[in-house]
Amino acid sequence: MRTVGCVVFDGVRAFDYAVIGEVFAAHRTSRGGLPAFDLRVCGPEGTRVRLGGGLERVPDAGLADLLHCDLVIVPGMEDPSAGFDPALLDALRAAHARGVPIASLCAGAFVLAAAGLLDGRKATTHWYVAARLAERYPAVVVDPDVLFTGDGAVWTSAGVAAGIDLCLHLVREAHGQQAAAGIARAMVTAPFRAGGQAQFIPSPVPDASGDDPLAAVRAAVLAELDHPWTVAGMARLALMAERTFARRFRGTTGVPPLRWLLEQRVLHAQRLLEETDLPVDDIAVRSGFGSAVSLRPAFTRRVGVAPRDYRRTYQGRRPT
Repeated sequence: MRTVGCVVFDGVRAFDYAVIGEVFAAHRTSRGGLPAFDLRVCGPEGTRVRLGGGLERVPDAGLADLLHCDLVIVPGMEDPSAGFDPALLDALRAAHARGVPIASLCAGAFVLAAAGLLDGRKATTHWYVAARLAERYPAVVVDPDVLFTGDGAVWTSAGVAAGIDLCLHLVREAHGQQAAAGIARAMVTAPFRAGGQAQFIPSPVPDASGDDPLAAVRAAVLAELDHPWTVAGMARLALMAERTFARRFRGTTGVPPLRWLLEQRVLHAQRLLEETDLPVDDIAVRSGFGSAVSLRPAFTRRVGVAPRDYRRTYQGRRPT
């Protein structure tokens, strides 16, 4: 994946537009061993587009240029109930028919749905407008809980920061964990967030004042992933009762402690598979799974391929 097309039209959210520009920014990714992308802002040719927040942008290329991209991304818009230019929908259909992967951020899912690209597919959008998407496009299988979802051909993400999650995932799919982590470090953000967007639906905000014992626990666990951690053991580190710890941990991270632990162990195994020649059994032990037999099903459920297949694909892979 090298050429990325960012679609712009009147009403596009400036934040989503900026996310795409930041993740695939040529001025940064062309240095430090990160993949170099050719980001093309595509829209109505020769027309000044009005973005949200009073910003304006003249597209670099017309909609027809989407056919020549390796990936097309549609940002969200300020008003998802607005109509869409038939020329835009036709251009997306043509790119999809040619096999170009297409992604949307936030309410950009409404554009893909209007083009018919989400019919029969699982999709997501910002939780605030998820019910509206399902009502307006009943052929779409709307999942309001996930941060992003897709099948390789079409991707959708939840709102705001979830757009970063999806863009980094697309980088990871094409160029490996190391490339996505490098871009995430440059953006000062997490390369992967566990949990779904249900954790962001309005709920009491935990008090962040003073020391956070849960942060210390997470740091201790990450430092010794090969330790046989239990919820009871983590709760003792936090000086909390087990049920209190589990409740507060989920309120802070959005996922139960053991699910978070499993995600971190799989991520550590991914890094070791990419960056070392250690046998899979050793990687399993260092990641806290104990053996390759235990690692394999957890890894396959999370990543989609078995550890050995993942290593064949990504080991030593350098951004191209």
